[in-house]
Amino acid sequence: MTIDVGNRLRFVRERQGLSQRELAKLTGVTNSTISLIEAGRMNPSIGALKRILDGIPIGLSEFFAIEPSAPSRVFYSAGELTEIGKGPISYLQVGERRFGRSLQILSETYAPGADTGRVPLVHDGEEGAVVISGRLEVTVDGQRRILGAGDAYYFESNKPHRFRCVGQEPCRLVSACTPPSF
Repeated sequence: MTIDVGNRLRFVRERQGLSQRELAKLTGVTNSTISLIEAGRMNPSIGALKRILDGIPIGLSEFFAIEPSAPSRVFYSAGELTEIGKGPISYLQVGERRFGRSLQILSETYAPGADTGRVPLVHDGEEGAVVISGRLEVTVDGQRRILGAGDAYYFESNKPHRFRCVGQEPCRLVSACTPPSF
């Protein structure tokens, strides 16, 4: 299987709103090198590609997971949601991939007592959710509240946060975060 590195690079660069020259300035790689890679006339070493991708920024694994020419889907049945976490917390993602997207939408299910861990989560972006059923303890930047069906949260994700299912029944919620966090 041949991977079109040039097409992928152009795709991620344009999605980030960068010109070839802007990316060259950010990375210290010449504009002509980026142009040759995107035209498919040069294959970069992994080190050179990583240096270029750091300017976007995107990791190598995310870069190679892209399918820039994949048709854009609009509708997904329940069975077509992508499982991205299995265990006491289930995360079902709307859509096949997260790369190249600005928003991640999840259907989450927490088993009774399940939590995201003692160490609070901290990452860039914003997130919010509406609880569908069950009860969820949400702690954000030292503030704690137990939410039930119909209750919601919304906050900047750079504030330390943690989630825990309280009660005897699983907690279900639909959440969204930007940018996608996992």
